[in-house]
Amino acid sequence: MNRAVVLAMVVAGASSSLACSSVFAQGPDENDEGFYLGGGVGQFNLKLDDVDQTDEAIQSLDDSDTAWKAFAGWRMNPYFSLELAYVDFGNPSDSATTASGSSGDFSASISGVEPSILGTIPLGPVELFGKVGYLFYDVDASVDLDNGPGFDSSSSEQDFTYGAGVGMTFFGRLNARLEYQRIESDVIDDADAFWFSGAWRF
Repeated sequence: MNRAVVLAMVVAGASSSLACSSVFAQGPDENDEGFYLGGGVGQFNLKLDDVDQTDEAIQSLDDSDTAWKAFAGWRMNPYFSLELAYVDFGNPSDSATTASGSSGDFSASISGVEPSILGTIPLGPVELFGKVGYLFYDVDASVDLDNGPGFDSSSSEQDFTYGAGVGMTFFGRLNARLEYQRIESDVIDDADAFWFSGAWRF
């Protein structure tokens, strides 16, 4: 599934949420602060250019995989929240042909912890939000060349993240949201994710 299709799904989901808001409309939210727990699934997109350990024989690696996360947070008020998530971006992999004509396989496993701050604009049961965070993560990568030496590497990194999305609260407690997230990394050339998640507000 490419990014255009996923983005179209996000837009369609947001439109559906807005269309349904009148059905689930309720009075002022009395549960506008406190603890929440949640989890989500999504698609992680990864791109690497000029893999150094192969002397630039592999110019580009591009793939996506299913990702998941679990998180806990505290809503200080309807407008600001603090959140801590464990994120597993899956195991993107790709095949490539080197300059010498041999083929190789690449895979990367990326996971880590992300503290973040959310700013929310409540619009009744529907809410728009923006998110900034800092991801502390481990990268385990491997390249297996058919006619040459491969390599395995592991590193710990930390990078700035940001994102935005739309959410909707059902029954005053169950919050569902669609989210786009971007990772600004010196190690990964291009990395982003689309998420669908749910949280229970206690």
